[in-house]
This record gives sequence, structure tokens and C-alpha cells, in this order.
Amino acid sequence: MAAPKDIAELIAALTGPGGCPWDKAQTCRSLRHGLLGEVHEVVHAIDAGDDDALEEELGDLLFLVHLLIDRATAEGRTRLPAIRDRVIDKMVGRHPHVFGDATEPPDWHALKRAEKPERSSALDGLPPTLPPLQTAWELGRRASAEGFDWPDVGGVFDKIDEELQELREAHASGDHIHAEEEMGDVLFSVVNLARHLDIQPHLALPRTNRKFASRYRRVEAMCLAEGGTVRTTDAATLDRMWNQVKESS
Repeated sequence: MAAPKDIAELIAALTGPGGCPWDKAQTCRSLRHGLLGEVHEVVHAIDAGDDDALEEELGDLLFLVHLLIDRATAEGRTRLPAIRDRVIDKMVGRHPHVFGDATEPPDWHALKRAEKPERSSALDGLPPTLPPLQTAWELGRRASAEGFDWPDVGGVFDKIDEELQELREAHASGDHIHAEEEMGDVLFSVVNLARHLDIQPHLALPRTNRKFASRYRRVEAMCLAEGGTVRTTDAATLDRMWNQVKESS
């Protein structure tokens, strides 16, 4: 078989007669986790500033999207022309300042609400599979778009202080369930702070995770060089090592 010249030809070869059993066995449902994984890999390539990886990961994502469309077509759920026409119509409608007579960008949130008149709340429509951190950010953003928000970032800092105090009190009481609830309130308030600072927490936290992991591994290596491990090294020495690693990174 000759090498395909485009994605559509590639997908047809893989899912057609004589194609790959794995690709032909896929369904919309089975591709869900792979799709999420590819999106995360694209984000990682962007954050790492790795253009070669970005090109590769975007290719993987493009392939998976085309395979998903092919599987949706095979399952009779939709077809590419319908998908294409729908997104074009939606984007044209949301950009009257580009495709219409409007001179200013529209109220994006009002347009989206008009598209879904069956939704009774501004919070409706959030996918239940959205990670909790991102859900918290989106809930705050949507409420803010309706005018339900602190007038400035100072109020958010005060709210975090308030929630931290309530968490301290819940912890001191020995009520673990109450402490868990208050911890959720602290986290939600911190997400709101990130939103006010125009920082996406679900993008910021992975960077901190990587930074911590890198520094911790260096501390592990320092302990090993001194004939021990993290577990056998005293707290004061670990603190000294951590500060040394932190200052050099």
C-alpha cells in the first residue's frame, strides 16, 4: 500500500480493509482517555518551549481528532461536514465585529447564553469530567462574568485569611470531616485568587510540581553523596540541603 498523502487518507487506510485491528476497534468512548492525554502532552510541550515536541504532539492530537471523527461517523453520531459547518456558523455568529456590521467585539458571555437558552444558570454546562481545580476556576469565572465577585484582589486575600483561620479551628477541633470541608474552601479561594491575578492554576501547579520534583531529586542525590538517604538524614541537614538547591535553581 502506498504511503498516504494526508490525514483523511491515512485514517481510511488504517480503518479500512487490510487496515489496523486496533484502529478499527476504537470507538468514541475508547478514545476519550487518549484524547485527554494528548492534550496534556501538547500543553507540556508549550510550557517546555520545545518546538520539536510541540510539532510532534500537535500531530498526535490532530491524528486522534481525525480518528475520533471517523469513529463518530462509523457509529452514525455525526459526520465531518456537519461538524465543520456547525463550528463555522458558531464562530461567525460570535464574531459580528469581523463578519458583520458591529464595530466592537460583542459580550462573549451573553452570546454564549443566547446559544443555550435552555440553561437556567450561568453555571450550567460545565462538563462533569473537568478536573476539580479547573472546575473551581471556571465556576468563579462564570459567576464573575455575572457581577458576582470581589471588587478587587484585596478582598480575595482577606477571604483566604478567613478560610485559613476556619481551617485551623476545624483542625484543632479534631473534626476531620469539617477540616476537609474547610480545606476545600481554602483551595477554592486560592483558585479565585489565581483568577484575579489572571493565572490559570491548572497550568501553574504542574510547573510547581516539576520544580519540586527536580529539587527533591537533587536533595536525594546530596543525601546519597553523604552516605545516607532522605529518610536517614536529620531535619536540619535536609533544610540546609533544600535551601542550597533552591538558591542554585
